[in-house]
Amino acid sequence: MFVTFHEEARAELLEAAHYYEERGQGLGYALIADVEQTVRELSESPLSCPTVGAVLRRRIVRKFPYSLLYVVDTERIVVMAVAHQKRRPEYWKYRLVP
Repeated sequence: MFVTFHEEARAELLEAAHYYEERGQGLGYALIADVEQTVRELSESPLSCPTVGAVLRRRIVRKFPYSLLYVVDTERIVVMAVAHQKRRPEYWKYRLVP
């Protein structure tokens, strides 16, 4: 299944990668690679992750403290947030409003 990122989710990923890259060479790229692996897994089995609310699902990124919050529609998966697991809970909820 095709996966896209909400504009703000893409910005969150790039911001987090930049943060990690400043802390250690290659860490930012490692985060992006881990997220890409998570996206591949999502595309293979989008309904396997637990729901958060009515339509949102959450997949934890393996090596970093982030989760991908996403919705599944008939043709694609949309990642709505790349959320740090310990910061600003539910800040992304407004993104679900059509």
